Amino acid sequence: MKHYEVEILDAKTKDKLCFLDKVEPNATIGEIKSMFHKSHPQWYPARQSIRLDPKGKSLKDEDVLQHLPVGTTATFYFRDLGAQISWVTVFLTEYAGPLLIYLLFYFRVPFIYAPKYDFTASKHWVVHLACMCHSFHYVKRLLETLFVHRFSHGTMPLRNIFKNCTYYWGFAAWMAYYINHPLYTPPTYGEQQVRAALIIFLFCQIGNFSIHITLRNLRPPGSKTRKIPYPTKNPFTWIFLLVSCPNYTYELGSWLGFTLMTQCLPVAFFTLVGFIQMTVWAKGKHRSYLKEFRDYPPLRSPILPFIL
Repeated sequence: MKHYEVEILDAKTKDKLCFLDKVEPNATIGEIKSMFHKSHPQWYPARQSIRLDPKGKSLKDEDVLQHLPVGTTATFYFRDLGAQISWVTVFLTEYAGPLLIYLLFYFRVPFIYAPKYDFTASKHWVVHLACMCHSFHYVKRLLETLFVHRFSHGTMPLRNIFKNCTYYWGFAAWMAYYINHPLYTPPTYGEQQVRAALIIFLFCQIGNFSIHITLRNLRPPGSKTRKIPYPTKNPFTWIFLLVSCPNYTYELGSWLGFTLMTQCLPVAFFTLVGFIQMTVWAKGKHRSYLKEFRDYPPLRSPILPFIL
């Protein structure tokens, strides 16, 4: 059995960082990262990007050495991804923040509104309903992070947690300030508008959860296998016939419902920004499906049926 020699160069300077002798041909990139880590302990595998070209794409951990377009002396290029943090930690942090921040405004703790309003309750029932819906949404997200989601990547750059928390925590504070403000004005069409909005919100929350369960069942534990998601017997999943990322579709619907319920401008702005970001993610995932699966259903749109 022939063995490989592997040299790893710095992607920026082209300096040789590591030379590995007698590497097994069936060694994976993940295993090569572990070998590299032994000689450079500061670069643990999760923060390593190993590529064939200095400006090329990162190789996957499961890629096998003998299947790559390299000779018996393989040259790889290393780029430091920076400090990493687990996806679970990021999600728990960015979702726990809005839950707690919103409640601070709801209970009107001191130093938020005028002193005479400290720990007072709103006279509008929609304010209490909005708090229950907002709390439900983020408790659901926390539980899904712990018990439902299976992540294809274990970590993400540490800097992302600050960006993500600024987004979620900041918007939560902005929305909560106005919804729980003593001078808050209920929706124009009163109880009828609130009830319709609640139905939309709950419908989309159930739909979003149904999609997450379906996606979870596509990937066995510990696997990075990707499959085409299809509708199941659950009617909430039938939207897969028309949309590649219905979890985003239902998420958008939930926030539209919350916007209608509260009739609050900061909520509408959060919904708009979220829609723009989810559209970017959905388009990227849709392109990935089309590229990876030749038999991908042609009728599907990224996030909105027949539109977007």
